[in-house]
Amino acid sequence: MSYIGKVPTAAPLTSSDVTDGIITNAKLAQDIISADTALGAEPADTDEFLVSDAGTLKRMDYSYIKDSGGITEADMWRITTSFTGSVQPITSNWERCDEDTFEKIGTGMAVSSGIWTFPSTGLWWVKWNTGHSIGSEEARYIYSELIFTNDNSTYTERSVGWAGIWSATGDAYCNTHAEGYINVANVSNQKVKLGVNTAASAASCKGSSTANYTWVSFIRLGDSQ
Repeated sequence: MSYIGKVPTAAPLTSSDVTDGIITNAKLAQDIISADTALGAEPADTDEFLVSDAGTLKRMDYSYIKDSGGITEADMWRITTSFTGSVQPITSNWERCDEDTFEKIGTGMAVSSGIWTFPSTGLWWVKWNTGHSIGSEEARYIYSELIFTNDNSTYTERSVGWAGIWSATGDAYCNTHAEGYINVANVSNQKVKLGVNTAASAASCKGSSTANYTWVSFIRLGDSQ
C-alpha cells in the first residue's frame, strides 16, 4: 500500500474496529481449545462453558450440567461385641466396617450416645439387621427397631423386624431386619436411634469386629422434594 505524505501511525486493533458477527468458524484456529492450558481437575460449580442455545451463544455454569444423580453417601457400621437382653438405644461398641473390601462414599454417618446424625440432607435409606442366639431356652420374640425423630426431640418407632427363637438343646440362631426411608430436610432435626427388644434376658445379640453379625447401613438415595 502506498501513501501520499506521511505513513499513518500504527494503532492497535480494538473491538470497536470489528463488526459484530463477522468472524466465522473458518477464521478460528483449529487448536483454539486444545492448545490452551488443561484444567486438570473437575470444574468448579461456577466454571463456565460456551453453548449454543438454539443457535444463540450463551454461557453456562458447570453446576447445571454436572452429574449429581449418583449415590453421594453410603456408609455401614456394625456391633463389635455381643450383648444380652433389650437395649434401646444401642450406645456402645459401634465401628465403621473396616475390612479391605469396604469403603464408604462421602462423609459418612456420625453416632453419639446412640443417636445417629446424617452428614447431608436428602432421602436416606436405613437398613438395620440384627443377629441373635439363645441356648436351651425360648425367646417368644426378638425384634429390631428403627426409631426416627423429626424434631431432634420426639422419637417414634418407625420400622420393626420380628423373630422368635427356641432351642431344647444347644444354641439356636435367628436374624431380624428393619428398614425405612427418612427424609432429612435438616440434619439437626432428623436423626435415628437403633434398638433391640427381647422376651428373654438371656438372648444374645451377636457382635463381631471382622464380620457383619449385627449391622446398619445408610444410603443417600438423592435429593428430596
